[in-house]
Amino acid sequence: MLRKELGYADGFEFHFRENSDRQRKRFLEAVAPYDFQYFGFALNKGSERLWGPGFEHKASLYKFTCGIVFENAKPYLTDAIVVLDESGTDTFRSQLGKYLGRRMTTSVGTRLIKRIKMQRSSGNNLLQLADYVAGVVSRKVQRKKKEAAEYYRYIAAKEMLLRVWPE
Repeated sequence: MLRKELGYADGFEFHFRENSDRQRKRFLEAVAPYDFQYFGFALNKGSERLWGPGFEHKASLYKFTCGIVFENAKPYLTDAIVVLDESGTDTFRSQLGKYLGRRMTTSVGTRLIKRIKMQRSSGNNLLQLADYVAGVVSRKVQRKKKEAAEYYRYIAAKEMLLRVWPE
């Protein structure tokens, strides 16, 4: 609907970093009335506290970050179908899926994630929403851009938890 209102083709992808201020505001206005929540995790990559073998490789860092977000969301997961942006190699995607599957079990062995799917964000509106949430949260945490507070007000009430690590 928003694509049509703005005169964009059906395949237009909303991507926070690439969209203009006007597009961002229209997108955030359009999604604000919907019922969704998010768990945010901001990794301070410039911290001197990030050292050791787990932080030397991008894939390990990505798995670590995903693990933290899913740990925070664990009490809210039951037979979840998780859709991740299709990026990285086939090996990495397979490893990430197995890692999350193992990590997201209860103390009695019940799996909280029913299935993990990889999809391109260009074809999935929810992945585009996740991209926007990540962009807004990044700006909020970094406090570098003047629009950060304005963007954040659209999603602030949807925030379940936002962790910044290391602080």
